[in-house]
Amino acid sequence: MSSDEILMEAEEKMIKTEQVVVNEFAGVRTGKASASLIENILVEVYGSQMRLRELAGITTPEPRMLVVQPWDITGIQSIEKAIQKANLGLSPVVQGKIIRVSFPDLSTERRQEFVKITKKMAEDSRVAVRHVRRDAMELLKKAVKAHETSEEDQEKTEKEIQKLTDQYIGKIDAHLAHKEKEILTV
Repeated sequence: MSSDEILMEAEEKMIKTEQVVVNEFAGVRTGKASASLIENILVEVYGSQMRLRELAGITTPEPRMLVVQPWDITGIQSIEKAIQKANLGLSPVVQGKIIRVSFPDLSTERRQEFVKITKKMAEDSRVAVRHVRRDAMELLKKAVKAHETSEEDQEKTEKEIQKLTDQYIGKIDAHLAHKEKEILTV
């Protein structure tokens, strides 16, 4: 494997890690209603687990309310239970063929808990980026041993890998700062 291939593979993995943390942050509750908060909740229907977004339409008619409209009305009770079990501090209410999910105001303590959760997610992502760096460095050393790349090229590529690592950790930190601000804004 050439040093360019190693570098490209490392960057692809770092991009995916960044996308994962952004998606995880979307699931952390802020003061306003967002479909992304509940769309990935697993619901037990038809004898299997399915994501809520696969079973229902989710709309935001008001800033602090979501409306869940199941495609199949027979799964409405299962959806309601799944939202309650998700431990998001939400209380779904069944009204005919829809479920209304209202978002209560967040207390300061709850906001701080969400900040801690997002910081943990960000740290896990930074660790994942560092693992990608470590794996790329090991591949590079193997490539030098196998005479697939030169030692001068190894030095240059190691610097590039470190530069990529710093860049993606910086991006994760920027996403964290934005999410923290969003959570703490009343």
